[in-house]
Amino acid sequence: MIDLASLTALRAVDDHGSVVAAAEALGFTPSAISQQVKRLERQTSVPLLERVGRGVMLTREGRHLVDAGSRLLADLETIESGLHQQAGTVAGHLRIIAFSTAMRGLVAPRVRALRDAHPDLVLSLTEREPWDTVELVATGQADVGVAHSWGDVTLAIPDHLETTSLADDVADVIVPVGHRLAKRRRVTPHDLVDEGWIATPDGTICREWLSRMYLGTGRQPRIAHESLEFQSHLALVAAGLGIALVPRLGREELAAGLVAVRAHDPVPTRNIVAVHRRSMSESPAVRAVVAALAG
Repeated sequence: MIDLASLTALRAVDDHGSVVAAAEALGFTPSAISQQVKRLERQTSVPLLERVGRGVMLTREGRHLVDAGSRLLADLETIESGLHQQAGTVAGHLRIIAFSTAMRGLVAPRVRALRDAHPDLVLSLTEREPWDTVELVATGQADVGVAHSWGDVTLAIPDHLETTSLADDVADVIVPVGHRLAKRRRVTPHDLVDEGWIATPDGTICREWLSRMYLGTGRQPRIAHESLEFQSHLALVAAGLGIALVPRLGREELAAGLVAVRAHDPVPTRNIVAVHRRSMSESPAVRAVVAALAG
């Protein structure tokens, strides 16, 4: 009989490309992951991994086992969700993953009431960028994800994931109180072409949207400083080091030296969604979490 925990370990090695990375993702030691893969090889009597340089890759037999086994694991997840639905219980352990402003402005305010209403429900919270969130839910490393997409900077959602729209969030241009644009009712990208931006790093979805805002201006945004956290953006703007595009969700009340100016043409709006595997659609726990986040 194929051991399901070992099958999960093998799939994690495939997802992450190495035993060490799989161990980190699953919370085990590399030695434990190696032992689980070796157990599978003994059970199946076929080699499942082969060394390539300093890494490993699945053999043809390993690929077949992971592909077929993933369907089996999804079926088991569906069965478990159905059992919980039959029992009508909101219980178990769910791993929730969200981007930072959603963690502050959406998840944190609602998790306490959710746990009070369902004391048998255990939640683990982790922060990640939207693209990472989708991948982690898709590969079974998280159960419910909160992600966002800006306008036409869309997220690629695999077919086996289900999405629920939670909210639309608008971002404002944040400038120092003495800035030339501070008293404007609204601004367009054409008003901002000569400004220095505090922005998230290249490769993030927010940075990509900032670049898309400038389409039609014949320019690219001039990035003065980079920071992952919007709270740091506000501190840098307050220090007079540039301007920033900061969403309203999870944003604290602005300090006295800062002004939020509405952006126009386009209005920077991101759609916030919850994602989970379709195999968990019948889970009362997943439904309760999504409903709480949708408010």
